[in-house]
Amino acid sequence: MAYIHSVLQPGETIKVIGRLHWIIYLRSLLMLAIGGVHFLITMVRRSITELSVTAQRLIYKHGFIRRRTVEMALDKVETVDVDQTIGGRILGYGTIQVRGTGQGIEGLARVQSPIRLRTAITTA
Repeated sequence: MAYIHSVLQPGETIKVIGRLHWIIYLRSLLMLAIGGVHFLITMVRRSITELSVTAQRLIYKHGFIRRRTVEMALDKVETVDVDQTIGGRILGYGTIQVRGTGQGIEGLARVQSPIRLRTAITTA
């Protein structure tokens, strides 16, 4: 309270000093809690999603309790599309769409190193 002390008149004394209540942090604490929950959900989602390229096939698995798997023989792959935003190019992520004869794998969003993955699929 340096300012208050500097503007006191001679003989003037402070009886009470007021402060803002801690409740002003409530919105920030709620946002922090929501952010923490979102962070945990994202960590779990990343850990339960697997994408692999073997010598013969492409394997995609997502889910823990409700599991979804897709396997595609590499000789059945027709096209592999990569979509990267400017941010994705800078940070090294993108969306991959795999199309094969008779089936496809939906857009796999925010895949790490999508060009390397596309190269592995198309050259295997």
